Amino acid sequence: MSAGPAPDSRVDERLGRLVRRVQADARVPAVSAALHRADRPLWSCTVGETGTDSPLGPDTQFRIGSVTKTFTAALTLQCRDDGLLDLDDPVGRHLDLPAHGELTVRRLLSHTAGLQREPFGDVWDSLRAPDADQLVAELDRAERVLPTGRRFHYSNLGLAVLGQLVARLRGESWAQVLTERILTPLGLTDTTVIPRPTAATGFLVDAYSDEAHPEPPTDFGAVGPAAQLWSTATDMARWAAFLADPAALDPTGTVLAPATLDEMRWPLTTTDETLWGAGFGLGLILVPQGERVMHVGHHGAMPGFLAGVYGRRGGDGTAGAMGAAVLGSSGTAAELFDLPHRLLAAAVEHDPAEIEPWRPGAPAPAALRGVLGRWWGEGFEYVFSWRDGALRASGAGDAAGRPPAIFTPLPDQPDVFRTASGREAGELLRLTRDEAGAVVRMHWATYRFTRHQETFEGYDFRAGS
Repeated sequence: MSAGPAPDSRVDERLGRLVRRVQADARVPAVSAALHRADRPLWSCTVGETGTDSPLGPDTQFRIGSVTKTFTAALTLQCRDDGLLDLDDPVGRHLDLPAHGELTVRRLLSHTAGLQREPFGDVWDSLRAPDADQLVAELDRAERVLPTGRRFHYSNLGLAVLGQLVARLRGESWAQVLTERILTPLGLTDTTVIPRPTAATGFLVDAYSDEAHPEPPTDFGAVGPAAQLWSTATDMARWAAFLADPAALDPTGTVLAPATLDEMRWPLTTTDETLWGAGFGLGLILVPQGERVMHVGHHGAMPGFLAGVYGRRGGDGTAGAMGAAVLGSSGTAAELFDLPHRLLAAAVEHDPAEIEPWRPGAPAPAALRGVLGRWWGEGFEYVFSWRDGALRASGAGDAAGRPPAIFTPLPDQPDVFRTASGREAGELLRLTRDEAGAVVRMHWATYRFTRHQETFEGYDFRAGS
């Protein structure tokens, strides 16, 4: 889909002001931000200096830290989609490990395996990460700090193991697989494992003065699949847009099918048991924004760098393929983490997507016209309709914006449908017809649906019997 008209200059200035305010208040040597959406040209903004002889610009690389994990997660799901593994496989089925081989791929992706956060040793003191052989050999010295499945516990080690799994199954290095299977197909040409000479320098800014001291460069070796990548804000805004709306950027499903991204975005755990402010899916952080809006992506931190990369899904005014990225050269400016969310919200508020006009469509198939209208199940009223070429159902009292259930027919049973999405996803809908062929009742997830409200024993209030 081609980009539409440029946003109003006042919107551009409003977004830029948000970036400049955070750069100044949080004292970040360099900030690069970008906003991607299908209906507008790419927006970007840079503020500050790189700390090198190279000027700061949209093509300046920053380290993106744990945003790298989203790529490793996508590579893992590619392996699943290609039949190389099952998410419930123990990782030891595919890797020869001295310990923890019983942990499943799904648990490692969702950070619910209970594995300790980092590889064995004081890697943050030495800044020396293990190579692949050492990472695997020392797994028996890594702890299971929590029972598997007990709760969310973030683990760089777990994602490093998955990186080794991807490399083993594909017969290439993790970096090669990443380039061939994600970066090149999506045109993420400014995302690399090794920084370019023009990359920004990362700093630690003194809390009590204006001194900014450079952090040492690090190569994280076999832990790279958890935190190694360097990128630009424009590349990462595009990646965020892909995570939110893959069909818009990858219409043929070359990288991942939309259904696979749906699976990755489904929350498997909360990151805080009392706040419920964020969830975690398969390698993705999920941040609800209210009114059925979700921001999906990840943030990252490495010495001297912070990054936030999120796509937006749902809500009135949200454009297709909408993603924001903010990259900064300070290791402590936590305000950078919130800025992508603020940019996305401001763009929707002040430059909402155009409202698509409704157009008449094809009629419902003759065999289903008798299904349309109001039905009752479990004492509640539902409305069945035919929209966009599919049978769907919504509760009569559903809140505005709640997605309907959408049904797909079974190829060998014309009166049986599978719930493809929405309420009761996966369950069957069965139609029952009378001798004349009219649909007189339905069963959805085994619950009886009738034209009038009935008790479970079949008492019809309208008929009085």
